[in-house]
Amino acid sequence: MHEKERHRIILSAVQDRPVVTVVELCTLTDASEATIRRDIATLHTQRKLRRVRGGAEAITPPQFVGLAGRPFSVNQSLRSREKQAIARAAVELCDDGDSIIINGGTTTFQMVHPLASRRMQVFTNSFPIAEHLLKHSKNTIMLSGGAIYREQNIILSPFDNDVTRNFYARRMFMGAHGLGPLGLMEADPLLIQAEQKLIGQADELVVLVDSSKFESRSSLILCPLSRITTVITDEGLSDAAAAMLEAADVNLIVASTGAAQEEGEAAS
Repeated sequence: MHEKERHRIILSAVQDRPVVTVVELCTLTDASEATIRRDIATLHTQRKLRRVRGGAEAITPPQFVGLAGRPFSVNQSLRSREKQAIARAAVELCDDGDSIIINGGTTTFQMVHPLASRRMQVFTNSFPIAEHLLKHSKNTIMLSGGAIYREQNIILSPFDNDVTRNFYARRMFMGAHGLGPLGLMEADPLLIQAEQKLIGQADELVVLVDSSKFESRSSLILCPLSRITTVITDEGLSDAAAAMLEAADVNLIVASTGAAQEEGEAAS
């Protein structure tokens, strides 16, 4: 990866949380610790970020808070390595020039960092995703119309004739409350309404869920498994869950977090 691309991704990442560690930045950029430390030192000298012990922080901390009733920074800290790996695998499916939809969520939010070096047309109902990509990427951003719901940090419209109907996407990327034999599940009827509208505008539906979501259940079904094109998850996926997706003819991508390799190196 070119130095300018690494710098863009690093600056994108430090707007995401209070402090980003060198190890996390290595994961995001596939660069060595020595390279990342040099990048941090350069950006610190340029006053684009602040170097701290073991990592870096933003000069101006992010302003948005709250998602799904829980502080964004707390929600994102849960299974963060898995979410980052899943998001990287999702962006690898994209090519410059693609039109995509990204639904709001903490896993889909992680896509903003690898997207920092891309040029695509991105439609989203997530205020934090749109804000971040506007500030830290060259992608073209479109927002759905409607009211901003502060707890979820998403934009919802009660009207059928909003701008959503005028956007076509090759793929839609979304997370979920849960994933089971009956399909994709959400906990909020408002989310169901907005997400069903978005799903209808994309050829392919790509679901980003960490392996714990296969154990979560809800009373609300968003769509059946047959509507899902691809599921991206982590190495914690059970054999039963993998068999369920295979039986439904859903493409499965297991994103490597690097944990197995680290365990092997520690054992040796």
